[in-house]
Amino acid sequence: MTQLHTLTRHRDIQNWVTDRHGIPAIARVRNQFGEEHAQLKLSFQKRAKRQMESQDDGMSPCSWTAWLAELDRQQLALKVDPAADAFELIERREAN
Repeated sequence: MTQLHTLTRHRDIQNWVTDRHGIPAIARVRNQFGEEHAQLKLSFQKRAKRQMESQDDGMSPCSWTAWLAELDRQQLALKVDPAADAFELIERREAN
């Protein structure tokens, strides 16, 4: 059985991502009304090599400070599966 963990502490999130050679990024996306908002992303070297030929997804690398500030603003947490190196961003209220 897989043990899922939900990370909310900045240091834990940053350590989990950097241990897997990941970097933070933010994509600016528009909703159905044309309003722009920030969508948090994580980019990993292994996956990036496979996606080099794909089209631009609007993802821009950013600092950890900016990424974590946006994570807090959106009240998100990082749910991780250490066995599979899988993750998803979830609402913090789901983590409780």
